[in-house]
Amino acid sequence: MSAKTLARSMTVAGVMSGTSADGIDVALVRIGPVRIASAKNSARPSLTLLAHEGFPYPAPLRAAILAAMNAASISTAELARLNWRLGLAYADAVKKTLARHSVEIDLIGCHGQTLYHQARKEPYAGRSFACTWQLGEPAVIAQALRVPVVSNFRPADMVAEGQGAPLVSLLDYVLFADAKRGRVLQNIGGIANLTAIPAASGPNKLLAFDTGPGNMIIDALAQRLFSKAYDRNGSIARRGSVISAVLEAELKHPYYRLVPPRTAGREEFGREYAEKFLAACRKHSKHAEDALATATALTAETISQSYARFVATAMRGRSVDYLVSGGGARNKTLMSMLVERLTPLGCTLASTDSFGLPAEAKEAAAFALLAWQTWYRLPGNVPAATGAKQPVILGQVSYV
Repeated sequence: MSAKTLARSMTVAGVMSGTSADGIDVALVRIGPVRIASAKNSARPSLTLLAHEGFPYPAPLRAAILAAMNAASISTAELARLNWRLGLAYADAVKKTLARHSVEIDLIGCHGQTLYHQARKEPYAGRSFACTWQLGEPAVIAQALRVPVVSNFRPADMVAEGQGAPLVSLLDYVLFADAKRGRVLQNIGGIANLTAIPAASGPNKLLAFDTGPGNMIIDALAQRLFSKAYDRNGSIARRGSVISAVLEAELKHPYYRLVPPRTAGREEFGREYAEKFLAACRKHSKHAEDALATATALTAETISQSYARFVATAMRGRSVDYLVSGGGARNKTLMSMLVERLTPLGCTLASTDSFGLPAEAKEAAAFALLAWQTWYRLPGNVPAATGAKQPVILGQVSYV
C-alpha cells in the first residue's frame, strides 16, 4: 500500500463461533477511516458497534461439531460436509442479522469453527510443525451475501512462529488502551484469555495469553449432570461447595506452568478432561452441584493466578480496570469468585458492557476489525500477544 493511503470507512460483519461450540455471534461494525502512513505505522481506526446478534447452533449441527472436535477418527466425507454446513450456518446468521437491523455491509470477517489447534511444534510424518484448522466454507458465505469474506485468520501468525492466538488483542488495544489507567480485557468463552494493557503503553507492551478453561468444563458438567446447555447465572454452582482437594490437584496441571505466550483448547480441557474431572469430584462428593462449583472455582482461580503471576508487575502498582466479556461475564457465581480473588490485587471488575461493547459481541467485533485490516493489507496480529516474529497480514479473501 502506498504512503498516506486513505483506508475508507467500511461496515463489516464479524462472525465468531468459539470453542464452546454453542452458536454463532454476529457483530456489525463501522470501521475507519484512517490515513495510513505505512503498513508498519498506521493510526488506530475508529470502531462503532452498530448491532449484534447471537444464534444457537441447531442441535444436529452442534452434535456434529462436538463429535468432530479432536476426534480420534472421522471420515473425509464427514469433514467436507461439516465444512459446507457451517458455511451455510454462518451465511444464514449474517442474513438474519442484516434483516433485523437494515444495515448494508461491505465485508465479512468469519473466524470459523476451530476443530483443532496445536500451537506448538509436534512431529508428524517426518517433520515437526504447529497447525490449526477452522471450518466454515467462505465461498458459500461470499456468494450468499454477495460481499467478500476474509477467513482463515490464524495460520499466517503461526507461520511467523506465533501461536495463532489470541488475535482479539488488536481490538482490545484499539478500543481500550488508556493513557492513565491499566486495563485487562478478560474474555471467558470456552477457553478464557486475557489482554493486559499497561497505562500509556503501545501495542508492543501488551501481554496476552489463554489463562486456561473458561466455560468449557462448566458447560460439559452442566450438560452431563443436569441436561442443561450451561449453568445459567451460575445458579447450580451457587448451591454447591468447592471440593478443595480436587481444585488443588487440578491446579497442578502442566498447562499452568507454561510461560506466555500460550494457548489452550479442547486438546487440553475438552471432553476427556471433563470426564476425568468429574470422576475426581465423585470420589469426594455425591452432590452434583459440588462438581459445578469446583469447575467454576477452577476457572476463577486460574484467571486470578494468571494475573498475579504474569500481569500484576507489568501494571506498575496502579489500579486496574478488569473488564470481562464472553458468556462467563453472565455467570454471577463466577464473577463473584473473580471479585473475591482479584479485588485484593488492585483490580476493579466490570463487564465490557459498561464501556459500550456488549460482552457477547466483543470477539465477533474483533474479527470484523481483523477483516478490515486484511482488506487494506495491514497486519492484524500483535506479536507481543501471539509470540510471532513479526507483524503479518492475516487471512484469505474469498471474492464474489
